Amino acid sequence: MRTSQLPRALFAMDPVHLPALFPPRLTARLTSLARLDPTLVVRDFADPAVAGPLAETEVLITGWGCPRIDEEVLAAAPRLRAVLHAAGSVRSLLAPAVWGRGLAVSNAVEANALPVAEYTLAAILLSGKEAFGLRERFRAEHAFPPPGDLARVGNLGRRIGVIGASRVGRRLLELLRPLDFTVTLHDPYVDVAEAASLGAALLPLDELMRTSDIVSLHAPDIPETYRMLDRRRLSLMPDGSVLVNTSRGALVDPDALTEELVSGRISAVLDVTEPEPLPADSPLYRLPNVFLTPHIAGSLGNELERLGRTVVDELALLTAGAPLAHAVLQADLVNSA
Repeated sequence: MRTSQLPRALFAMDPVHLPALFPPRLTARLTSLARLDPTLVVRDFADPAVAGPLAETEVLITGWGCPRIDEEVLAAAPRLRAVLHAAGSVRSLLAPAVWGRGLAVSNAVEANALPVAEYTLAAILLSGKEAFGLRERFRAEHAFPPPGDLARVGNLGRRIGVIGASRVGRRLLELLRPLDFTVTLHDPYVDVAEAASLGAALLPLDELMRTSDIVSLHAPDIPETYRMLDRRRLSLMPDGSVLVNTSRGALVDPDALTEELVSGRISAVLDVTEPEPLPADSPLYRLPNVFLTPHIAGSLGNELERLGRTVVDELALLTAGAPLAHAVLQADLVNSA
């Protein structure tokens, strides 16, 4: 394809992410697929300096920090035909008018699911070995615990309850499959046969909470899931069980969770909280049964290149007239983040 026939593309995101998302080898491939100024990154669609480029843009390459794409942006970009998002959800990014215009939309949710699933698997394995609590004890006592205190430690036959067959949930189930776990799943949109194909037994949510040694949360943050783990459901968790949350803090009642954790009845690995970050006086920072991380499960550092690679691959399909591999439809947003 001649250069003059390549689509015009434009970056729209916080430029701080650009070098990691699109290192030189990916930027070179991008510029072979589209007419793109790698130095021009839009942070405000109303900026008069970007009016000219925006009017010619056919493909927006978006990412974290991109302003919302609404009716005014669409009016200023009459040639726009695709939005390729180098991050996860596009729910808050796209106004309804985008779908009315019939734009092609794609995101990198699939690529971002892998590091979250990997982090979660690590959290499950370490929780099964009681590594977090034993580390605190080792630091305090400077001695190995007696064998009698380790009777419940280990991952053989651990009961793992996965809430949500989202992309992350499915990647996690895939990673869990070869291990010696008993895995259950709750998802209202999955039937028994599909759950079995994913390597899990389907359970109602209350039953999953009651029968799991480790509960891992992977449901989307939508109105139907707000506080889905409330005080009653948290109380169903067995004594000594662990909650792993790499989804969103809003899915769990924060006051009820704090009370359970302060009591020491259960433990938690929390990469997300509500609010985020927690106030400085939150007891969760200091509790020995809480392993708290600053929202690091998703793509960070060199993992961002995987998101950029997804966008470049999608652009190659778009320019070839082929269907997008990670297309997002408006109907997809009903039950997804």
